[in-house]
Amino acid sequence: MKLIIQIPCYNEAETLPETYADLPKQIDGIDVIETLIVDDGSQDGTSEVARELGITHVIRNKNNKGLARTFRIALEESIKAGADIIVNTDGDNQYNGADIAKLVKPILAGEADIVVGDRETHKIEHFSPFKKLLQYLGSAVVRRLSGTSVPDTVSGFRAISREAAIKTNIVSPFSYTIETIIQAGKKHMAITSVPVGTNPKTRESRLFTSIPKFVQRQLSAMVRMYAMYQPMRFFFYIGIVMGVIGAIPIIRFLYKYFIGQGDGHIQSLVLGGSFLLMGFLAILVGLLSDLISHNRQMIETILEKTRALELELMKYKQDKKE
Repeated sequence: MKLIIQIPCYNEAETLPETYADLPKQIDGIDVIETLIVDDGSQDGTSEVARELGITHVIRNKNNKGLARTFRIALEESIKAGADIIVNTDGDNQYNGADIAKLVKPILAGEADIVVGDRETHKIEHFSPFKKLLQYLGSAVVRRLSGTSVPDTVSGFRAISREAAIKTNIVSPFSYTIETIIQAGKKHMAITSVPVGTNPKTRESRLFTSIPKFVQRQLSAMVRMYAMYQPMRFFFYIGIVMGVIGAIPIIRFLYKYFIGQGDGHIQSLVLGGSFLLMGFLAILVGLLSDLISHNRQMIETILEKTRALELELMKYKQDKKE
């Protein structure tokens, strides 16, 4: 059983040694533990520090691609390197490395495909009350959209089985945390969480630099993913709202018309008709999107099988060389 601990990094030369030192070197049920970093175009020599530390796999992006794309690359490289379980952590030593044993335990027991570390954000001292509230509300919305019970949905400290990693497709350019949970819920993967510890803050968050911008990006990711996996329901709700708004002025016009006061209220009929038409178009778009969604699911199934075949071919070539 091989575990690969992947660390997406951007300018983490100062904190990477501490992060690496905190990682476990032995875990019950794991035969091999390897480490992998993807250096996302750092300018501070992160890759060189990683090699000096003895990190097993060092991948470097030529330019900065962002956290979500870097996570996707790390996931793909970990799969290619033969990982049975992949643990993702941050390069700023935010998470307690010893808790990796807790993360992989449900996967080793065959109880989960994905395990998310619950930081219990209400206990973190350097989180402001407003940030704690945003984390709570955001996680509640994601739980509702995904049909899961993960309490800390934006935690990047998580373990993923090989099979779940192959099925995961990251399309967001911003952050992978919410997207992977919604995907897991909609693909009926077994996902759970365990409480994990955190270390004192070493630097400011690079994702939470501006509250309005962070909220806007996270909401955008939630809406995009929900519309991708539940398009009919998403557009049906929009269509119903438009239809109700349109029905109000039309009912008002009909009432005025039947009591002999219809003159001068034709604009209500025009306004109501416009909203009803928009509602009908929204439902029609939902039907078309639902068909596209089913085609996308078939494409994802083909992609998963293609990945599996590629990995089997790679393994065959490696065995043949040996």
